[in-house]
Amino acid sequence: MTKITAADVSKLRKVTGAGMMDCKKALVESEGDFDKAIEILRKKGQKVAANRADRESTEGAAIAKVNDTNTVGVSIVLGCETDFVGKNESFVNLAKELAETALNYASREEFLAADFQGMTVADKLIEQTGVIGEKLEINAFAKLEAPFVGSYIHAGNKIATLVGLSANVEGADTAAKDVAMQAAAMNPIALNEDGVDASIIEKEIEIAKDQLRAEGKPEAMLDNIAKGKLKRFFKDNTLVNQAFIKDSKISVGDYVKSYGDVSITAFERVALGQ
Repeated sequence: MTKITAADVSKLRKVTGAGMMDCKKALVESEGDFDKAIEILRKKGQKVAANRADRESTEGAAIAKVNDTNTVGVSIVLGCETDFVGKNESFVNLAKELAETALNYASREEFLAADFQGMTVADKLIEQTGVIGEKLEINAFAKLEAPFVGSYIHAGNKIATLVGLSANVEGADTAAKDVAMQAAAMNPIALNEDGVDASIIEKEIEIAKDQLRAEGKPEAMLDNIAKGKLKRFFKDNTLVNQAFIKDSKISVGDYVKSYGDVSITAFERVALGQ
């Protein structure tokens, strides 16, 4: 019988994150073959993943990462089943490491197929499902590129946002973070009026008209009044037009302009249960 040392178990645990007993059992079953032991643990993860496929992974960690030059950012949600696991330090660290890898890929599909610690991201999620005992999956993936990209992660890793600016002006880091905080708190539906889907605009106009009819307003006046209400809708729900949460006297767009010849080019917001 092959002798399994504590060092062998520790090495396997470091690579896979599996518990000490699971690592020892895998090494015993593989007769000390390290690669076979990893495969045994991976197959255990596949079994657990298959058994939990119908579970909901609405908890987890939302993480945003920006590259060293602040020109590319990515935000992901690593989902799990319970808040207990979602707050676990090793789980959050895994989410951060995955987000770091995600910076190099353009889509969720490319990211899942990417190499991560000697296996694909998708296989890593299956492996960790076996380790943790809960369904793990990437519930959200968003990428943003701009002359300057800033990020914000809301307390408890519940929401992560990215904001792109048109120029890397002095104070861009502060401006981008403030706007990213705004996007996290106020959840705008679009950057500006042009980004709002036509179907949403039509629905809001009809809602406004129905309210006006109920108030007894003449039919001939409905279009003009509804357009006024639509402007209010844009002010409340589009990022550049929203009142800035740190100074409600100015809009978010005007706040950013206070830093010079710069504007918001885009934003991304991911959240648990999204």
